[in-house]
Amino acid sequence: MYFYIKLVCLFGLFLLRALAKDIPYDVNYNIIFGNQQVVSFNQGRELQISMDQSSGSGIGSKENYGSGFFHMKIKLPNRDSAGVVIAFYLHSNTYNNDEIDFEFLGNREGKPYSLQTNVFVNGGGNREQRVHLWFDPTAEFHNYKIMWNEHQIVFYVDNIPIRVFKNNENIGVGYPKQPMQLLATIWDGDGWATDGGLTKTNWSFAPFKAYFQDFKIGGCPIINSNTNNCNSQGYWWNQRNYWRLSSSQRKLYDEYRVNYKTYDYCDDMIRYPTPPLECVS
Repeated sequence: MYFYIKLVCLFGLFLLRALAKDIPYDVNYNIIFGNQQVVSFNQGRELQISMDQSSGSGIGSKENYGSGFFHMKIKLPNRDSAGVVIAFYLHSNTYNNDEIDFEFLGNREGKPYSLQTNVFVNGGGNREQRVHLWFDPTAEFHNYKIMWNEHQIVFYVDNIPIRVFKNNENIGVGYPKQPMQLLATIWDGDGWATDGGLTKTNWSFAPFKAYFQDFKIGGCPIINSNTNNCNSQGYWWNQRNYWRLSSSQRKLYDEYRVNYKTYDYCDDMIRYPTPPLECVS
């Protein structure tokens, strides 16, 4: 009997912990546009945001953050999604904005999505990298993560690092430092997203629907515009073992980029006859 009671208690504790990890979206996020295009399921623990010809939609965090390890589980629109952009990103909401982007660029049915990442500093971007994914992102949820500390920004798909942007301020390269809001949006990128804008959105497939889960936010919230504390090693993502990739992560990173990278601004000699400083450091 004692063993049975202990087993029940342990199961209850496990269940409570699991539920605590699975919170409704509106604990940490607000709908920021397209209210009529947002539908929640499972008591707010899953969210559908959609786009038709009238509007896209999106959610944004209630807080701004100065560092963190941010993530969202996402399932992308299936069928023909050319011209559709689904974004998960950090944005500073300032005139000269900082921004750290995941952008999923839709395609004709049967052709792969491109996953584009970008980093903006003081309003300047043009640091695009694009990859193809090794799975169908419309079939099930996958975890997309951004780690941002004062040493590096790392983009992850599930647990695989697909891009690293190092802090190279010591050689004159800008690095995001402004407080940023976390957002998830869907919008019309017909003019550029698919084949450079040559492949247009087929609105007969609308509404285009993207799904989101896991609305916890692991970040340093900004209080009274003070970001100093956000570099504290009291936050686990600021500790020394997160200042660079581990050897096993580096191996995954190198293998992934060899097999799935389709574009890197650092390799674009037409746009950049002289490579940007961060590309040769």
